[in-house]
Amino acid sequence: MNSPYQPLPTFDEVLLCTPQTTSEQVELFLRRCLSPISREEKIYTMLYADELSYDVSSRAEELFQCLQHYNNMYRLVILCNCNREHSHILSVFSQYKVHMIPQRPLAEIQRYLQDHYRVTQPLSSAASVFKDNMCVGIVSSKRAGVGK
Repeated sequence: MNSPYQPLPTFDEVLLCTPQTTSEQVELFLRRCLSPISREEKIYTMLYADELSYDVSSRAEELFQCLQHYNNMYRLVILCNCNREHSHILSVFSQYKVHMIPQRPLAEIQRYLQDHYRVTQPLSSAASVFKDNMCVGIVSSKRAGVGK
């Protein structure tokens, strides 16, 4: 987010992990991230990596150890739930752990996201449902299962 014109991550830069994420999906993601051919300045991100099963995490560890020797200039961010910091994949990558504090004010981050998620022609768009014609919205509740 060095520039307000810098694009959001593309689909190949993000892996949203769930307990159903397969080792093949993680392998494809890590190969894209650690490929020595890729010299683009992409930042690859695994979201909710703590959700991965033990088997998938173990396979990811083996592959990472193998592939990182071919490319030491990779950019990989692994985000997880702080309440599940003892999951296998996080213990594997704990030596690389960096506590992150946002370097930009919250208002600036929100403005950047609003600029990228606002629909300019909301005539027949579902974005008209959300505030300020955003194509993304977060619906939350303090009570679970009340019709979100």
